[in-house]
Amino acid sequence: MHMTFLIIPLVYALLKVIDTTIRDGQQSLFATRVKIEDILPVLEKMDQVGFYGLEAWGGATFDACMRYLNEDPWDRLRRIKRGLKRTKVVMLLRGKNLVGYKHYPDEVVEEFVKKAFENGVDVFRIFDALNDVNNLRKAVSSAKSVGAEVHGDVVYTISPIHTVDHFIEVAKKIAELGVDAIRIKDMAGLLAPRVAYDIVRGIRKETGLPVGLHCHYTCGLASLSYMKGIEAGAEFIDTALFPFAFGASQPAIETIYEALRGTGHLAHLNIELINECADYFESVREKYRGYTSDATERIDPRALRHQIPGGMLSNLVVQLKEYNALSKLELVLKEVPIVRRDLGYPPLVTPMSQIVGTQAVMNVITGVRYGMLIKELENYVRGFYGRPPGEISRELMDRVKPADPPKELSFKDIPEDVRNFFKKEEDALTYLLFPQIAVPFLKGDLKTLMPNVKENRKDIKWFRVKIGDEEIEVKIESES
Repeated sequence: MHMTFLIIPLVYALLKVIDTTIRDGQQSLFATRVKIEDILPVLEKMDQVGFYGLEAWGGATFDACMRYLNEDPWDRLRRIKRGLKRTKVVMLLRGKNLVGYKHYPDEVVEEFVKKAFENGVDVFRIFDALNDVNNLRKAVSSAKSVGAEVHGDVVYTISPIHTVDHFIEVAKKIAELGVDAIRIKDMAGLLAPRVAYDIVRGIRKETGLPVGLHCHYTCGLASLSYMKGIEAGAEFIDTALFPFAFGASQPAIETIYEALRGTGHLAHLNIELINECADYFESVREKYRGYTSDATERIDPRALRHQIPGGMLSNLVVQLKEYNALSKLELVLKEVPIVRRDLGYPPLVTPMSQIVGTQAVMNVITGVRYGMLIKELENYVRGFYGRPPGEISRELMDRVKPADPPKELSFKDIPEDVRNFFKKEEDALTYLLFPQIAVPFLKGDLKTLMPNVKENRKDIKWFRVKIGDEEIEVKIESES
């Protein structure tokens, strides 16, 4: 008796890999200080690797280009776009906040998205810190109207109200906006493998859209979560070349490639070119080593307890040093979850990480919880940042007095003497987003403020603090 066996080969979907090296990788590990001159020489080679896209713009890069590098962010985008023939340019957009830290009127959102697309952005990845879908609506519709690809982000965090079902419901609402894909944004590296599997599977089932995973390596879970997410059907993953990977950044593509070798998932990537690009960035890394820190480079599972992203942790250290109170760090780490709870469990991502962290420091330094309220926290309680995920504590609701929303500046509000410095249409947007830094930059004066790259840089941040009925400004200055 002869038996015939039919061998059916396994078919694996090709994973779409978005490389974060020149945006989130360098932002997470090197304080967004990598200059365009260190990016351009390797773009042609990266373009041949087979990446779906390079995340190259957005996030903190817009501000940092001017503030620290004396570079025009629009020019930086155009130059990156010119260096890529096959690979899509990807940007991170903070919904109504764009690339800033407050809400902007619809006409500014629409014009910014239009100009970003014209200058080279192919894919917009849009998130809101509170997962308030209303804050995504205008940015998504603007990007779709110009013909861009749009990925809507579900911001991941852990709290009593942030369940798997909660995230799936957020994804369903985002899908209704007409996005092309849903991305799970795990900025603190808290996403556990099993939870990743359940969320990816649930979103795919309920929306029918492709799902992407963006996980930071802060707690050491990211690669494991990618494996389970891929098993559940994730089609996009974010990785970085290894010199700019791990720690507060994303998993290294080299590691993921080896983990999936033989499956066919990454058969379209050229590993030899990946290694050559990594060798290049290894040399670049040496140039910017002075901007690294233990808080961003190492894996720290303590974040699973306090849920503080690496970048936020380093900022807390800076603030406490300014007050000569670094010994109180453990108290602040215990205070952050309390402040977050009282605010309705917002995810700790910009700008909420700054608001929660600074208020926690104030609580510990003064020794009186909420004895001093920063202005940004008051505006959050008033609803000016959007709808909180949960209920705000009654104490804070009673403490914060009603007020009118801050004025949203638009094009008509730009002074004529400032317009005289504009050389292109995009300069108006630059001014509206960052007026204090844009004026000296556009005038050409900012270069005189730039220290040598080998010198210690000072980061200066101002926070408005209320003591009783009196409002003062607190200056936090640190060397980085």
